Amino acid sequence: MSTATVDAGAPPPPPTPSPSAGATAVARGRQGHSVAGAIATRIGRTLLSVVASTGVIIGLWYAFIEVFDLNPLVAKDPQAVWQYLFTAPDATENRDVILDGLWHTLGDAAVGYAVGTVAALGIAIAFVLSRSVEQALMPVAMMLRSVPLVAMTPLLTLIFGRGLLAVSVIAGIVVFFPSLVNLVFGLRSASSAAADLVLAYGGGPFTVLRKVSLPSALPALFVSARISVPSAVIGALLAEWLATGKGLGYLMQRSQQTFDYGGVWAATVLITVASVAIYALVGFVEAVVLARYGPAPSRRA
Repeated sequence: MSTATVDAGAPPPPPTPSPSAGATAVARGRQGHSVAGAIATRIGRTLLSVVASTGVIIGLWYAFIEVFDLNPLVAKDPQAVWQYLFTAPDATENRDVILDGLWHTLGDAAVGYAVGTVAALGIAIAFVLSRSVEQALMPVAMMLRSVPLVAMTPLLTLIFGRGLLAVSVIAGIVVFFPSLVNLVFGLRSASSAAADLVLAYGGGPFTVLRKVSLPSALPALFVSARISVPSAVIGALLAEWLATGKGLGYLMQRSQQTFDYGGVWAATVLITVASVAIYALVGFVEAVVLARYGPAPSRRA
């Protein structure tokens, strides 16, 4: 009998475990740890930059008042602003008025940011899909960008009125141009090899746009968001100051006219804090989205 003959009464050998299941579990675990690590790193950097910026701003604030020996009646330091908002006899009333104006301004800025970003994304897609459209419209966009917004505001007010539509248009114009430039650059930074692969499998230009260009443009989208969110707040303040007579912009103008300099400084501080907080929120969302869907940091660097 051959030595290779197996005893019929012996139990069958145990099945050899497949390495694919364990390897898949290990790969998923490593991917989860890498995503969580990338998110934690980005959030840590964002918080560190916010804390450092806040400390620098407060230090420069005190230094500016001391170096130029400004009149305390006009120039308020952080302690005076704190008293105006929290410890003065009418602090509750002051705080309520400023917070009401702040929420109104942030709402106007949010609408303007959404309008400007959506318009910029649509036109950026048109530019990427058609060079002729870009050659026809980009000079017009740059020409409009060169006109000061302060000079355009009275005309925009006459056309769109003094309501939310006018604020949306003014804030949207501030957001539109930097977003357009960044998004066009981001959409065109997609891998040509990936685009060719999609075309080779029968995909069209819109499939390339959806599967290759838009994911590659995510970093540019968040770069434009970090630039445009504070700009949208500035545009909303400008519209309220010059056109609508509502919100924190109008409140700052009225406080200046009535010599309520504490109100002017307090409103400025709150809108600055809100802008920094929104900037940090954008950084947090960026950390989560890019760690999950964006390209690797080394490739972006």
